[in-house]
Amino acid sequence: MIRRLFYISLGAFGAVWAMRKLQSLHPNHLARRAVRGASGVLDQARDFASEALDGAAQRETELRSRFGLDSVENTYTYHVKDGR
Repeated sequence: MIRRLFYISLGAFGAVWAMRKLQSLHPNHLARRAVRGASGVLDQARDFASEALDGAAQRETELRSRFGLDSVENTYTYHVKDGR
């Protein structure tokens, strides 16, 4: 009797497992997972780009202060002879 209950429960577990695996392969489910994964990658790319731009702006500020460049408009010195 116990052996029969064991095999029945094992069969039920196997059937539920197989149904869940088949449902996960349904096209709608696959599309939802793909969209979720793509949005996660897009968020990571946005974060990376934001951090890269912040780092570049900080480095530009450091370089401008090191070389004494106050603004973009005031970078040319007129006493230098450069062929213009």
